[in-house]
Amino acid sequence: MKTFLILGFLGFSLISCVKTDDFEIPNVETEEFSLNENITNIAAVKNLFDPENNDIYTFSETETFMEAYVISSDEGGNFYKELALQDRPVAPKAGILILVDDNSLFETFDFGRKIYVKLDGLSLWQNNGVIQLGKQNRGDVVAIPNSLIDEHLIRTTETAEITALPLEIAEFNIDHLNLYIRLNNVQFNRNLVRDDLRFTFAGEQTDQYDGERQLESCVTGATTVLSSSTFSDFKSLLLPQESGSIEGVLSRNFYDDFFVVAINTPEAIEFDEERCDPVYFSCSDVITSGPEVIFEENFTNITSKEKLETEGWTNINVNGGSEVFKPGTFDGDRYIRISAFNTEESPLEAWLVSPRIDLDNSTSETLSFEIMSSYDNATILEVLITNDYSGNPLTTDWLLLDAKIPVGPSNQYGIKYLKTELDISCMEGKINFAFRYLGAAPDKTTTYDIDNIRITGH
Repeated sequence: MKTFLILGFLGFSLISCVKTDDFEIPNVETEEFSLNENITNIAAVKNLFDPENNDIYTFSETETFMEAYVISSDEGGNFYKELALQDRPVAPKAGILILVDDNSLFETFDFGRKIYVKLDGLSLWQNNGVIQLGKQNRGDVVAIPNSLIDEHLIRTTETAEITALPLEIAEFNIDHLNLYIRLNNVQFNRNLVRDDLRFTFAGEQTDQYDGERQLESCVTGATTVLSSSTFSDFKSLLLPQESGSIEGVLSRNFYDDFFVVAINTPEAIEFDEERCDPVYFSCSDVITSGPEVIFEENFTNITSKEKLETEGWTNINVNGGSEVFKPGTFDGDRYIRISAFNTEESPLEAWLVSPRIDLDNSTSETLSFEIMSSYDNATILEVLITNDYSGNPLTTDWLLLDAKIPVGPSNQYGIKYLKTELDISCMEGKINFAFRYLGAAPDKTTTYDIDNIRITGH
């Protein structure tokens, strides 16, 4: 037998009708708890689940306890009735999620707390790509009832210092799920933190249940998503504009399409370095658009891909796939649309290059266009310009424009366009501009509609 010290809470049952504002902190005493030798770890528990048949596995008469450390906290409201657990405080190898019917778990099972989980009576399954423990109920696995928490979750006196596992975004795999990780040299996508259009963690009108915000690596350019609950107490805080590190629990989004990171509190973000944005081409930040229309395309007469090409546009998928920019219409308005949704193309790199436009006979030129985003799960559109188009977008030297790429909504079609105006007056000769889409089904499939392109000048 192994003997452990656990904290027993005495006098914790309070009379519901308290007629004073003076509350006493419950007495905490230490009592001995005897645990048999049947100790297992998270990896061994997860191995009992067979993902091929997806059957629920229920523990019975094993007298086995799983050893684990708490890495989540519901104090900030970003975790709800669940505990993320990993197998050790440093260099963890396995993590798991346990469903618990209590919305203030942090008071007992605080971050770093070592616990033992009595497995008999619990069931194992996979939901949204994440292996979970809970109680079986009519073909589902649900949260452990409040009345049974003390029976299944044994709190020890040990609180370990959790060292976040350093990972690169490109290294994410299912073995890292429900581990406490650290991302270094990352930042939020520029379109989330502009001075004139800065997003909150999860407080936008289009956020339902979760706010999903794109993080990108300053080293590799790889991207992932920070997921924050719309019930979190930091949902209305503005996203930090700098770059740095972030620590959180690695999980999957609701539809099991891509990895997400969930933080316990905003203090897990240490962004104190300068941003690592690419160099954007700009003639001036001052827009002095002239009255003369040099080029205009609102796609009113573009009813097919063939018609688009006859108007001088280059529309090409450079990965050999079939998906390209397509004409669309809604409520009488025509536009050009691109999306990797339902394409099974990964990657999907598509280019829409404008006809050649002569700027030799004008001055003070301004390029403007409107973009709308729908079912957003990543910012994967760029706008570029050149005065030396080779006829092949991959062999052309392009200049990247600081276009305003809309973000969201993530669960429906967009409701309005976002307009960009850029000064291109320092460009000379014959120019082309291009929209480059770099998607990857099923995790990067954002739909973009493009409309009302115009170049004006004097």
